[in-house]
This record gives sequence, C-alpha cells and structure tokens, in this order.
Amino acid sequence: MLRVAVMVSGGGTNLQAIIDAVESGKIRDTKLVRVISNKADAYALTRAKEHGIEAVAVTRKDHADKEAFHAALLAALDEVKPDLVVLAGFLVVLPPEMVQRYRGRIINIHPALIPSFCGDGFYGLKVHEAALARGVKVTGATVHFVEEGTDTGPIIAQKAVEVLPGDTPEVLQKRVMEQAEWILLPQVIDEIATGRLKIGG
Repeated sequence: MLRVAVMVSGGGTNLQAIIDAVESGKIRDTKLVRVISNKADAYALTRAKEHGIEAVAVTRKDHADKEAFHAALLAALDEVKPDLVVLAGFLVVLPPEMVQRYRGRIINIHPALIPSFCGDGFYGLKVHEAALARGVKVTGATVHFVEEGTDTGPIIAQKAVEVLPGDTPEVLQKRVMEQAEWILLPQVIDEIATGRLKIGG
C-alpha cells in the first residue's frame, strides 16, 4: 500500500482529482495519509476532512522564523512516514532538508509543458498569462520529480492541451486542469503504486 501525503496551498482541485481516483479505484493500492497546507483557510483542508483524510495546516505566521516553519513542515511529513509526497499546487519553496530526505519521492504538477513557462515566478494564472502572451498554440501539464531548483527535476509525464482563439488565462487554466492535470497526476500516482514507475532512486 502506497502511503501518500499531499501538500497544497489553495482550493485543492488536483487533490480532489486524486481523492476521486483513489475512491473509484483508478489509483490502486494507495492510502492518502495526510493533507498539509501552508494556509489555514485553504479549501483543500475541507476537501480532505470531508473524505476522512487527516488535514493539517502549517503556516508561516505561526512560527518565529523561516527555519522554524520549515522544521514544522518537515515534521508534519515525517509523522506520517509517506512513501510519496505529492505537491498539488503547493506555493512554498521546499526546504533543502525536505528535498534531501525525500529525494526521488516528491512529485509536482506544473500547468505547462516544461521547459516552457516554468521556474521562479511561474505559478497559477501567471503560467497561462505567459503562454497566451507568447502566442503558443499548445500548452499542457507536466508531472516531474522535485529537486532543489524550481521545476528542474526529471520529467515523468506530460500531456498537451490545445490553446484556442479567444482563450483568457482563466479559460485556459480550466482546460489545462480538466484535460491534463486531473488526468496526469492520478495516472502517475497509480503507476508508482503498482510498481510500473520506480521512485526513491
């Protein structure tokens, strides 16, 4: 049984896709052991509780400094001993100790086809605004392993999504979620859970 912890900052639409896939059996042999958010009012925490998943908020303002905050984040993971850590819209740069301790076992979903529109400053709507400004005809989503850099880890899977005339950043964001993110992330977790994709090395 793959023990998965999900880290999320916002509404948790990708988290919901994971929960639905676990409950429907699309993700096999997997238990969601904890959802961690850096925002106490994140709707993702409500989603988790509604499905009987432990939900924990670890916020920066509750800690004296960044080091204490990072230590608390790491402790929140260590307590549940996850096999896999999934960043599903987690807008905090991970402390190096976390990346080192869970190397090869942290994955992230990014709403573009890396290496396009990624790195520092590219998150949420900013990614889609940049894609539209550049005039690309195809965008999509990428699941990748997490390293010390931003969006630099090895790519696991990508899915392309067409950009349509008249798209706004909001419309494009929704299409990328529906046609790529919500499909790709559960698929990758299932591949890890069933041993088709090896992690940790």
